[in-house]
Amino acid sequence: MTDPKSARSEMAQRFAPPPEISTAFIDNAILPPAAGRRLAIVDPATEQRVGFVEEADAGVVDKVVSAARLALAQGPWPRMAAEARQEILRRIASLIEEHAEELAFLECLNSGIPMRHLALGQIPRAALNFRFFADYIGQSSGQTFSQNPQFLTLVTREPIGVAGLIGPWNAPLALLSMKIAGCIAFGNCCVAKPAEQTPLALARFMSLIAQSGLPPGVVNLVHGTGQVTGEALVRHPGVDLISFTGGTQTGRKIMAAAGEGLKGTSLELGGKSANIVFDTADYDRALDAALLSIFSNNGQQCLAGSRILVQRSISRRFIDDFVARARALRLGDPMSPATEMGPLAFAAHLDRVLSFVEVARADGGQLLTGGERARGFAAGYYMAPTVVLAPSNAARIAQEEVFGPFATFIVFDTVDEAIAIANQSRFGLVCYVWSQHLQTVMQAIGGIEAGTVWVNTPMARELHAPFGGVKQSGPGREGGAASEAFYTSQKTSMIPRSTVSMTRLGLGGAG
Repeated sequence: MTDPKSARSEMAQRFAPPPEISTAFIDNAILPPAAGRRLAIVDPATEQRVGFVEEADAGVVDKVVSAARLALAQGPWPRMAAEARQEILRRIASLIEEHAEELAFLECLNSGIPMRHLALGQIPRAALNFRFFADYIGQSSGQTFSQNPQFLTLVTREPIGVAGLIGPWNAPLALLSMKIAGCIAFGNCCVAKPAEQTPLALARFMSLIAQSGLPPGVVNLVHGTGQVTGEALVRHPGVDLISFTGGTQTGRKIMAAAGEGLKGTSLELGGKSANIVFDTADYDRALDAALLSIFSNNGQQCLAGSRILVQRSISRRFIDDFVARARALRLGDPMSPATEMGPLAFAAHLDRVLSFVEVARADGGQLLTGGERARGFAAGYYMAPTVVLAPSNAARIAQEEVFGPFATFIVFDTVDEAIAIANQSRFGLVCYVWSQHLQTVMQAIGGIEAGTVWVNTPMARELHAPFGGVKQSGPGREGGAASEAFYTSQKTSMIPRSTVSMTRLGLGGAG
């Protein structure tokens, strides 16, 4: 364990400090601070304030949405050739890569996500998002139908309009940039809203957007809470559709509010994903992946393998090895490359995650390690990696999303039982299956209710493939054709091949 103050001085000297006040970004410019409500941004490793965001009220949101609508109606972006849009999208990707260390520093500063995780995963993913959609739109095509000999029927796709894009605090730049790239690639304009706790990398990214050659008004950004800024954005009549990643309760409210305006929604919500380890698994790889899927990103992932289902014949050994490895995790300053797990994102969230320890005990769960704030830190929202053996899948700790470094073990006997346990959840985002036995794998794939099943691999992403959940993990998909379907509308145009005969009315004559 390291003192959070010791590892950050070198990076702080290399990069300019974040702005004291982060404000809205409109028409490729950052608004000057005004008299709006200010929300503190806190470094979760030190508990020190590192800046403020100025909350955008309904008036600011209206101004920003109006800029996006003007860019949609009169600007060049929706009318640009695909090659021109590709060039700008790729330039954005290159700018992210050129400023990767700075963006990682800012992301780490307000989120506590370890630098190693940001450097290897989230920042490169942000660049990939733009490069992927640049490539995708170069291959996208419409449809032609000629079955009716009288007509040539064309189906084309057009941008829907202005999208409200609301991102989470657990992977701010990686996930919100996915929405931005997928939205604007097809000619739309957008207003993005990051979580108020983690705005710094997104605010800096906006200045890179301004350098890329993207026309003004195409990408805009507002800061603030969901109750004020998010509510105004979702309900604004100038916003045509909403994409949201976050908690299920918030997703319900967003879907209801958007529904009043008949706006399309794409929601990626909570998860309580099963990580199923059969006795036919490659033991060492399954153990490595089980630790990775729950403790990476400080355990704050909707796709975390938080319910670890282990077949009885290997359960004692597997759980013992898992607990030993969990106790050996390197907690410390998230800016240190040696750190494997940093602090949780903010104080209220730490309190919430810790509250599940008593929930587990009340249901008869056995605490195997952790269950408390990590020791040895003078400050910071550090939590000891926590492991619980649940009495059954019916326990609250096996049903409720904790969203922290909190693993719940459940023991099973048969393949059918494992599939049944995995499906006994109101969530259905992802599932992990570990087995070298083909029949077991195929049975699991066919029976599991989840948007994604990862077989013998930890978290992976193919951006061509749709990603999203079922049940209360939310409706909607992102990636490739799924994003195209959401961010575009289809238009059918019918062209006669020859003069079409028609009945002529109103010519008079005898009755």
